[in-house]
Amino acid sequence: MLRRPGNIAVGKKAVNEPKPILIDLPDETATAGLAVKLASAARVGDVLALGGELGTGKTVFARAFIQARAKAPEEVPSPTFTLLQTYDLDGGMVYHFDLYRLNAPEEALELGVEEAFAHGIALIEWPERLGPLLPEGRLGVTFAYAQTADSRRAALSPAGSWPGRLREAGLA
Repeated sequence: MLRRPGNIAVGKKAVNEPKPILIDLPDETATAGLAVKLASAARVGDVLALGGELGTGKTVFARAFIQARAKAPEEVPSPTFTLLQTYDLDGGMVYHFDLYRLNAPEEALELGVEEAFAHGIALIEWPERLGPLLPEGRLGVTFAYAQTADSRRAALSPAGSWPGRLREAGLA
């Protein structure tokens, strides 16, 4: 189910920011389905900022996204300990960052985030750890716990060319 909250107010003036698109995900299969749709809409140069608390579905989403881009159910390990996993796929490189253990945004430069932003598709778990290095034209995908133990809610915050691509993918 899609939901759209209203404008936000800043001071006395309403700001017409792109509204997040809220999607109810009843289970992991639905989370994977969202990932497949976004994988088909993604292209080289895209950044997907995957936010949310521990256990809300960021890695489930990333795994399904990578498997959809690979067009195969290959093993997709979590980069929790390595911070980065790369996948050289037919449609271009996919960089999967897990920045939970990052102490400062500058450490991400050593991991190659700039190369990922320019030459691949970057999936970034814990994107707030990048601070000012996080690109503006990204798609924010924030996961939250919902009403049942298995259900989640995703909030898509599109910027750049993402609003049109989300419409084309049937997500807006």
